[in-house]
Amino acid sequence: MASPRQLVVYDFDWSMADQDTDRWVFEVNAPEIRRWIEDNEDKLQFTDMIAQALRDAHARGVTREQLEHALRIMPFHPAMVRGITNLKAAGNTTFFCLSNANAVYIDTILKDKGLHAAFTEIVTNPAKWDPSGLLVLRRRVDPSGPQHTCTVGCSANMCKGEELEAFFARHTPTYDRVVYVGDGSNDFCPALRLRSQDILLCRTFGGLHKRIARDGGLKCEVIYWTGAWEVEEVFKTRLT
Repeated sequence: MASPRQLVVYDFDWSMADQDTDRWVFEVNAPEIRRWIEDNEDKLQFTDMIAQALRDAHARGVTREQLEHALRIMPFHPAMVRGITNLKAAGNTTFFCLSNANAVYIDTILKDKGLHAAFTEIVTNPAKWDPSGLLVLRRRVDPSGPQHTCTVGCSANMCKGEELEAFFARHTPTYDRVVYVGDGSNDFCPALRLRSQDILLCRTFGGLHKRIARDGGLKCEVIYWTGAWEVEEVFKTRLT
């Protein structure tokens, strides 16, 4: 029997989608910039680095249309589309996307897959096209303003745990069950906020799996998955 008030929280890259948006668009359009990202991701704040990569790609003639095309052809499993669509249609479930990608990438893909309307909120890094076709990307937490206070290890641009708590505060009363779908180490902080009645759907090949194994401390049930069909299966058998 479905929970009266249920929330599904999705990370985006490698959790809802079957690729990483930030890297993929350069793999398709500018492999030399993709290599630069690989060589510098341990040296620079990641969102700032992607913003610079976008400026470099624009300077080399990569167009808005090329970036949007790359997003539309990025791997996104049909089972994930079915799972979200059918669970939303069944009622009683709110969907929330919480991602370190950016608003343009996520909006473009969700609209292409017919999923955008399913999500009550999308919290991510802000981005917008300027008149020249450059995608201007900024951190969600502005480096010149107050910073988040995370001690778990979230990136400077956003604490996902704090963002999840803020979502709860905006959408009272409390959800009877929260299901979090994630893969990366930055999903560990919000996973720590989940309760015993909640479920974490952890993709097996990301940093989240390693962080759980190393640090533990979760109160929620953890279900490990590798393919999108397994998420769809959980949605069918456990959430409706």
